[in-house]
Amino acid sequence: MHIESLYRYPVKGLTPEPLASAALSPGRCIPWDRAFALAQGDAALNPATPTWVSKTNFMCLLRNASIALLQTSFNESARELTITAPNKQTIAANPLTPEGRAALTDFLTAWLGTESRTGPLGQRPAFHYFESHSFCDHQTQVLSLIGLGSLHALETAAGAPRDKRRFRANIYIEEIAPWAEFSWLGKTLQIGEATLRVHERIDRCAATTVNPCTAIRDANPVRELRENFGHIDLGIFAEVITQGTIRPGDTITLL
Repeated sequence: MHIESLYRYPVKGLTPEPLASAALSPGRCIPWDRAFALAQGDAALNPATPTWVSKTNFMCLLRNASIALLQTSFNESARELTITAPNKQTIAANPLTPEGRAALTDFLTAWLGTESRTGPLGQRPAFHYFESHSFCDHQTQVLSLIGLGSLHALETAAGAPRDKRRFRANIYIEEIAPWAEFSWLGKTLQIGEATLRVHERIDRCAATTVNPCTAIRDANPVRELRENFGHIDLGIFAEVITQGTIRPGDTITLL
C-alpha cells in the first residue's frame, strides 16, 4: 500500500491543495489543514475560547454548494491566501491579520449572498484563524485517509465515477482492497517517518452530493453507500502518534 496523493484544505469547505510532503506532529493535523474558516453570524463559536463546533456553524459544502467553484491557495511563506471566483474576481490577503481577515470576510459573504447568515443580534459572518486550532469535522485533530479500493467499489456499485475530491481526504491510498481500512481500527500505521493510530470510520454527509467541478448536487454517495453496503462510511480518521514527514509514494504498513 502506498500514498497515492496527499492534500490539505487551508479553508474549511474550499478547494484542496496537493502536497509534495507534510511534516506531521503528534496530536496535530497536517500543517494549515482547515486552519481558516468563515463562521456564519449565528455560529455557536466563542473567539475568546475557540472550541470545536459542528460544520453547520460555518460556510460549508453541506449548506453552500457554490463554494466548490472558489479556487483557493495558501502561500504559507508569504502568509497570503488567494481565492479566485469563476468570473476571475480574486482576493489575496494575509489571513493572519485583522485587516486580511476582514477583506476575506467581505469577499466570501458577497459570494454567499443570501446564504450568508446573521446572528440574532445582527452579528455578521467573520473569517477566523486561531493559532494551533483546526476547523476540522472531527472533535480532535486527525488526518483522514481513504482507500481507493473502497472508492472504486462505490463507483462500481453506483455505476458511475465519483470524484475522490467529493470526500475531502488528506491521504488517498492505492494498492488496497475494498474496505480493508475498516479493519485497522485501534491499530497503528507506519507511513514514511511517522506513525498514526486509527480511531474510527468516517460517516458521510450530504456534502458529498456536490460535484467539485460544477458545484451541482448531482449524486448521492450517502444513499449509494447505504443501499449497496449497509453503511454510510468511507475512509478513516487517524491521529499522529510519532512525528515525521510523509510524501506521495510512501509505503503504508500496518504495525
